[in-house]
Amino acid sequence: MLAWLMLLVCVRMVQGFKNGLVSSSCGDMTPSHQNYTAQNSQAPYSISTDNSTYIDGQAITVTITANSTVFKGFLLEAQEVGGSNPMGTFTLVGNNSQLLTCSSQSNSSVSHISGASKLQIQSKWNAPSSGNSKNIEFRATIVRNFSIFWVGVKSPVVNYSGQLPVNSSGSSSQSTQSPASSGSSVISNSGCGSTKSCFSNPSGCDPSSNSKCYFMSATPSASGAQYKFEIVGSADGYISIGFSDDTKMGNDDIYICGKDSNGNIQLQHAFSTGTATPSNIALGITSGFNSSLINGVISCSFTSANPISTTRSSSSQNSYYIFLAYGATENGVIQMHSTTPFISSSKMDLSSVTVLGSGDRYPSIVKAHGCLMLIAWMTTGSIGMLIARYLKKAAKGTKFCGKDFWFGAHVFLMILSVAATIIAFILIFSYAKDWSGGAHPVLGVIVMILSLVQPIAAMFRCGPQDERRYIFNWTHTINALVIKGLAVAAIFTGLALVDSSDQQWLQKVMGGFVAWEAIWFLCMDFQKTRKKNDVILQDSDQAITESLLLVTFFIGNIAFLVALLVGIGKA
Repeated sequence: MLAWLMLLVCVRMVQGFKNGLVSSSCGDMTPSHQNYTAQNSQAPYSISTDNSTYIDGQAITVTITANSTVFKGFLLEAQEVGGSNPMGTFTLVGNNSQLLTCSSQSNSSVSHISGASKLQIQSKWNAPSSGNSKNIEFRATIVRNFSIFWVGVKSPVVNYSGQLPVNSSGSSSQSTQSPASSGSSVISNSGCGSTKSCFSNPSGCDPSSNSKCYFMSATPSASGAQYKFEIVGSADGYISIGFSDDTKMGNDDIYICGKDSNGNIQLQHAFSTGTATPSNIALGITSGFNSSLINGVISCSFTSANPISTTRSSSSQNSYYIFLAYGATENGVIQMHSTTPFISSSKMDLSSVTVLGSGDRYPSIVKAHGCLMLIAWMTTGSIGMLIARYLKKAAKGTKFCGKDFWFGAHVFLMILSVAATIIAFILIFSYAKDWSGGAHPVLGVIVMILSLVQPIAAMFRCGPQDERRYIFNWTHTINALVIKGLAVAAIFTGLALVDSSDQQWLQKVMGGFVAWEAIWFLCMDFQKTRKKNDVILQDSDQAITESLLLVTFFIGNIAFLVALLVGIGKA
């Protein structure tokens, strides 16, 4: 009995460590792993920071990295050099860690939330604003497994370099949000390329005269230690700028001007770790925030002395891709933007003055996805369905691989449609590497699944003379109509994502495309009924009429297809 009780205690201890609730180890940071002691060898892990100095209120990104082998758990604190008590507070980055209270200080430590293998963990450390800080270092206990762990893994020393400058009202900014101030001046493109760096969409637009202009500017101070940022754009809830090392979302430093729960414009500072909602972090060293909301256009300006933090190590490099995103808010919380952000065509060097336009809003792989789906389900698929339904007697007597010509043409076109769908599916998932949310991906996945079911079921169909053949015929037809309907819906939702024009002309062209197909399917139905009722009509006359209808349908189909492909190419 005693043995069972001991085993139960051990199991509960292991489970407790896996969930990261290790506040009991805060003092000396040593895990209570029974009789096991810390390793004396060099830890195969490192701790890095995005800055080697800090001032009061500054946010610093701290990264624990596995150099050669994964780790399962960790406990991270910031401590004064030579001291043992935690300093400052942490803000989570991502959803794979949790905050702990150590030495009666809330959020003063960070630990794991599960025993899953990890290669890297990031957190934001917020310096205290007491004015009497000292040089610090980040210390961590890192656990490879229950019996192997390292205590006291240290980062390079981060030197304290001074107090937080005060803003015009005489107070420093420490919150994650800043309310709007009145008296904001009109933001324009005046000075772009001479006194400030600018990025806009459409390129070169002036936000003071164009309500559809999305604009940001960065004006460096004389010392280069801080920047004045301006952001303008039409939005339901917020407009934001992001600084990134690449053109993909994730690991970006973000400033957001958006509505709070009362409808007032506030400034927020955030950090993104992927396509999920970014995590708010301390505003840090910001001042002079002004904003306005006029006819749905949000404008704001502010000055920031915060270093821009991405995943790269501390560097003197000051160039970033600029993201301009906008969307809705709900009770002061930003929602996922429904359109892809505007992304600068190249990196902006904030220390110099330049003017950038937006590059292609969508990479070629995304455009290829859209083009293939259009071709598959608005051209090859449509023509293949039309042939199977109306043209079985066309080219009567002509064989293709031992089958009627219509059947060979139908199978060939539908194989092309399924192949294009598979390729498009692979392309978009290889690009996104994640589930983006919304109706479009759901519709796309259903279309992909049903598209694979259709040819597989056809391979196992019974013979034409089988009394149960009608079951296959009806199932095959209904599944084809469902695929067609869902594919059209997926295309509409996809075009809504890429078409940022006021007229939404891509969706209107798609509407015309669908109407064109519907009209010609009705025409073919009329022709089919006419054949049944007119016994005098010759087969040759029928073939000519049906061929003319097919050619006319094909010409119109190609015209709509080309218009949409050009629109996607220019998106």
